[in-house]
Amino acid sequence: MDYLALLATAVPIALVVALLCATLVCVVAICRAHRRDVVAVLRALPGLVAALLRRKP
Repeated sequence: MDYLALLATAVPIALVVALLCATLVCVVAICRAHRRDVVAVLRALPGLVAALLRRKP
């Protein structure tokens, strides 16, 4: 069996599964949070994105 081909197949699948799990965790956390907490987080997102974009490596 070619290990490189197996790795090339397994890594993208693992990344997709990890992304789906992270999305599910975030959606469940938002659904369980109080409305004022969700609004506060959503208001803070533009500032967080701007800070991350300024910090390019």
